[in-house]
Parts: sequence; C-alpha cells; structure tokens
Amino acid sequence: MKHVHAFILPLAAMGLLMFPVMLQAASLEPIDSSGVQVQRQEQNGITYLSGGVGEDEAKAIQQATGYNLHMTFAIGPENKYIPDVDVVIQKAQGQTVLTLSQAGPLVYVQLPPGKYTVVATRNGEERRDTAEVGSGGAHNLVFHWNGGE
Repeated sequence: MKHVHAFILPLAAMGLLMFPVMLQAASLEPIDSSGVQVQRQEQNGITYLSGGVGEDEAKAIQQATGYNLHMTFAIGPENKYIPDVDVVIQKAQGQTVLTLSQAGPLVYVQLPPGKYTVVATRNGEERRDTAEVGSGGAHNLVFHWNGGE
C-alpha cells in the first residue's frame, strides 16, 4: 500500500502543476498578429477568409465573426489541417457564387441566406456537402480525405 501512495502522490502533484497550462491552452488568448496574414477577401460580392496555417492564423480565423459558413479541410487519421483545396460554392440552382483555389485549411464565408452545394477538391478527389445558411448561427462543414500528404 505504501508503494501505491508513493506513486500516486507525484502523479497528483504533476496534474495540479499542469492544470494551469491546460486552462491557458483552452482560453481565447490574444493572438500574435505580427505573423498572421489572414485578410478579408471578396469575390462576386461574397466576403470570405481563407487560411489557418499555424496556430495564430487558425485562432484569428476561428475568432472572426460575421461569417455564416465555416469549412475545415483535413486529411488522414490524425485529421491534419490541409491548405491546398479547391472550393466551389453553388446556389441550389447550380449557379456558382464563389470559386477558390488552394484554399484552407479554414475557410469562412458570408453568404446570403439560402441553400448551397459546396464542392471541395484535393488532388482530383472530390467531396460534396450542402449547407443551408440563414440569419442564425454559422453552418459548419468538415471535408476529410483519407490519403497521405
């Protein structure tokens, strides 16, 4: 029994020491914007953000407000972010409203209310999903590819 206590006590102390670090990681800390290159862009009257390479850039996009469609692009079993996806967003009638090349790994878009089809293509492999955006909160889409780099 003495051995169990001798083992658990250091583990408990280590857990308490790590707790503030875990809290800090989960908080919305200020971003070091000096290295962040995310800029609001516009195409066909549609405003969007694309980027998220690096922790500060990803945080900058994730903290952005006013975008009603959030897309994330990932690959493999570890869900690694990927920044090289071609994206086409079409209205329900098939009219293209936004076309992006080499976008991601995060893309936030402000669309007029309606139903849209999103086609995300990476290395010739296509993923499709639909999103109905309105005046409510953001619609989140995650596109995942199984292959390697």
